[in-house]
Amino acid sequence: MRQLALKQYTFKYGRGKVNFEVDSDLVIGELTIKDMPVLADPEVAILEAIRNPIGSKPLREIVKPGETVAFIVNDPTRVANSHVFMPLLLNELNAVGVPDKDMFVIFSLGTHRLMTEEEMVEAVGPEVAKRVRMYNSDCRDESQFKYFGTTSRGTPVYFHKLVAEADHIVCTGSVVHHFFAGYGGGRKAMLPGVALYETIRKNHSMIFDPNAVIGRLHGNPVYEDQVEGVEMCRPSFLLNVVLNEKKEFLKVFAGDYIQAHLEACKFVDEVYGVKVEKEADLVIASCGGYPKDINVYQLQKTMDNAWCAVREGGVVIILGECEEGSGSALYEKTMQQHRTPQAVEEALRANFQIGAHKAYAVTRLMKKAEFILVSGLDPELARTLLFTPAKDINEALQLAYEKLGPRPSITLMPQGSLTVPLAAAHCK
Repeated sequence: MRQLALKQYTFKYGRGKVNFEVDSDLVIGELTIKDMPVLADPEVAILEAIRNPIGSKPLREIVKPGETVAFIVNDPTRVANSHVFMPLLLNELNAVGVPDKDMFVIFSLGTHRLMTEEEMVEAVGPEVAKRVRMYNSDCRDESQFKYFGTTSRGTPVYFHKLVAEADHIVCTGSVVHHFFAGYGGGRKAMLPGVALYETIRKNHSMIFDPNAVIGRLHGNPVYEDQVEGVEMCRPSFLLNVVLNEKKEFLKVFAGDYIQAHLEACKFVDEVYGVKVEKEADLVIASCGGYPKDINVYQLQKTMDNAWCAVREGGVVIILGECEEGSGSALYEKTMQQHRTPQAVEEALRANFQIGAHKAYAVTRLMKKAEFILVSGLDPELARTLLFTPAKDINEALQLAYEKLGPRPSITLMPQGSLTVPLAAAHCK
């Protein structure tokens, strides 16, 4: 009888970790981000970037004393280590005569929930929180927004009044792949970050376009519409970072909000892009732990990457704690009303809504493979969302083996939300 070559693996799950064993002889691939050197001194790199920017004057030459500055900063679902660079940005402008009272932070929430005071302080650090005012952007409060015009694709452009009325806008954030906008970062700090719900809804309704895919900007209607809208209220400067899975700095990009972002995207491809040589029967993927698995809304990004690596009719096991549940009441309601992927798509095409769009983003993937979810969700809710629930990784593996047989080919994705199989044609 053949001896199993059992090997133990440890994947992140929520704020902890999960251990499991599989036969290493069955593993045909372990998709991980490229091992890149971290910045020895991130603060030095940040200052170097803002003083020698891409396609732009240095920040200190752009802002003059007496002018106001809006810093757009990520919310907790998108880690950027804002607490490291925000003090440096404030200090850089202090040095040329711009006082703290003329600067403020607004968080790029898009359609996400409002942040608490404690979350704001944690995001930018206690020093910055004491020095400048901090605001949420509530996309559903129309009184907070100013109209700028309509894009050629029909998107009405509204940005937060505080941002619109500032003399200068500085976009900050991190750059990763995005499942239908191509890449995060750049213009997304503003749209969807500090835009009105209707602006975001109309822009995101282009998700059905075949060019609205991960890793593509040129020809992607979502991206091009975002840039057209942001050009109506053009940011003065950009600071974007690229981090590794440990949230360590790999590189800093600063300058023109389009040009610097494009350079960051090239680097993201270099770090996170992997080629899927062969689709596996079974893919086991972790979102990378908290906050990337804070809810199903965020977990879907890992599903997209795993989907690229699994064969038609295969199985994907997703490890995602989802401590905040589905992440959207409208997503849940949509799934309660529409019980198949096709029904969801038809409903969304007829009436596109943010939150409900996540139902489409998730269920379109389920046409190719079964998704077994190891999470803290109520099993009935998981089933409503069309997942197969499992109480732990061992039950998930048992369910997978029952469907696929005892010796499926396996691909492991310990950093599922960070690894994008770029060259897999079947992803498009």
